[in-house]
Amino acid sequence: MTESTPTLAHGDEYIVFYVSGPYDGQNDRRIATEEGWDDYLTLIAADAEGSETQLRYDRPVAKQVGEQVHVTYTWDKADSDPLEDLDERNDL
Repeated sequence: MTESTPTLAHGDEYIVFYVSGPYDGQNDRRIATEEGWDDYLTLIAADAEGSETQLRYDRPVAKQVGEQVHVTYTWDKADSDPLEDLDERNDL
């Protein structure tokens, strides 16, 4: 038995899982705006001072789990804004 790639139609909901980077282990739900899932996702993270960082997650891998489509995205560090070093966050 071979697994086929799942399909999504416009308006279908799918579950996103994030691997690596600041969102590692988190998930959310998205709605397909076209047929299929996005090739990449750009997330905006804000720190306590309001500075925003763009994070890119790409290389989607989709699988059908019951009635749901699960799509896993991996953090693309090279195409994301640099993250502030954890040791420097409290140094002003």
